[in-house]
Amino acid sequence: MGSVTVPPTSVTDTFTVDKVTEENIPLYHPNKTSTLNVSYHYNPEVSRYHYGALHPMKPFRLMLTDHLVISYKLYEKMDLYTPRKATKDELLQFHSEDYINFLQTITPEACKNLDELTLAKFNIGDDCPIFDGMYDYLAIYAGASLDATRKLISGMSDIAINWSGGLHHAKKFEPSGFCYVNDIVLSIINLLRVHPRVMYIDIDLHHGDGVQEAFYTTDRVMTVSFHKYNGEFFPGTGSVDETGIGKGKNFAINVPLRDGIDDESYVRLFKLIMEPLITKFQPTCIVQQCGADSLGYDRLGCFNLNIRAHGECVNFIKSFGIPMLVVGGGGYTPRNVSRLWCYETSVLNDVTLNHKIPNYLPTYDWFGPDFSLHPQLEGRIDNKNSRKYLESVKQEIMEQIRYLNHAPSVQMYEIPPDITGLTEEEDEIIKELNEEANND
Repeated sequence: MGSVTVPPTSVTDTFTVDKVTEENIPLYHPNKTSTLNVSYHYNPEVSRYHYGALHPMKPFRLMLTDHLVISYKLYEKMDLYTPRKATKDELLQFHSEDYINFLQTITPEACKNLDELTLAKFNIGDDCPIFDGMYDYLAIYAGASLDATRKLISGMSDIAINWSGGLHHAKKFEPSGFCYVNDIVLSIINLLRVHPRVMYIDIDLHHGDGVQEAFYTTDRVMTVSFHKYNGEFFPGTGSVDETGIGKGKNFAINVPLRDGIDDESYVRLFKLIMEPLITKFQPTCIVQQCGADSLGYDRLGCFNLNIRAHGECVNFIKSFGIPMLVVGGGGYTPRNVSRLWCYETSVLNDVTLNHKIPNYLPTYDWFGPDFSLHPQLEGRIDNKNSRKYLESVKQEIMEQIRYLNHAPSVQMYEIPPDITGLTEEEDEIIKELNEEANND
């Protein structure tokens, strides 16, 4: 029996639909009956900050992403949370006190009076400028990632999404590469309170150096980063021979790539490396950083990936059925960043989106002239990754995996306190309300 041809429902070059049909076209189709609890953590305040007119980092890309998620009605599929800001105590779980004090008190006006030594000490400059409301901004995106981890820890979510997070370059004592506090490290520290093993996977164009550095000496966190590397490209780290030290030896995995890698090469290599790593390490939770600067035509990028290929990497990790925290990261062509993260939200919810972006979106004009969720993004840069080169990278990593004898175990003595994530102030309010209720 021949295959059945499904009539098209979207406008194409040779097909148009009448108004009634158009109004009744579903915006998404469930792929299967999903039993996963997916949560979406977004504080709209985060998109209102501004690094500066010429700075490539544009927080309003998060508003574009949220508009797309709303326009496709993906909110029907998820638990939605507006998270609070991270407290100073929470930021101090990783960052040094003098650095957080500096971030808390510095203003653009005060910055003008600082000497060169202090600016250099805290790495303030073109990449990491001081801007209005900076401390609030970093507390909001870090707070959203921490809120997501609490939902995973409590079992309320199987997959928790925070597109405002993923700022993987920030160090303990200083900002780096547009990142002020490292919400990923803070999240992993929180997850380690109840999870014996956490795997971190980074598919940003840039090496996830801040996360690797934080967990370089432990076997409880495996960091895996796929990135451009030539020794000079920012941040200059991420060679295949950076493998960890001490107990962390062989638990840092780096996949250095050259310019122009395409969909097929990237996805194939990703799956060949990730499957044996997950099997060997047996993580009980996965943190995936989905930096969008690895897409083709990114303002700072040099890869040739399309949105579907990037999303396929997320889908592959999801297929293992391990609890996941999914965060954003880089991405400097806002319309494509938002397309990608909306698409990956649909992948995590097991639905297929109509490729035509709904036209009642307030920011609809940003997605012209094609108004498609999947613009062609490949072909701008020649692929410098020969099969031979990619095979040699894969072989080096397979050799590294061979030295991982077993999944490290950890004896959990007690469940650590404060997994509810309430601040002391919120705790006091609840106590007072309980006392009032008892008295009544």
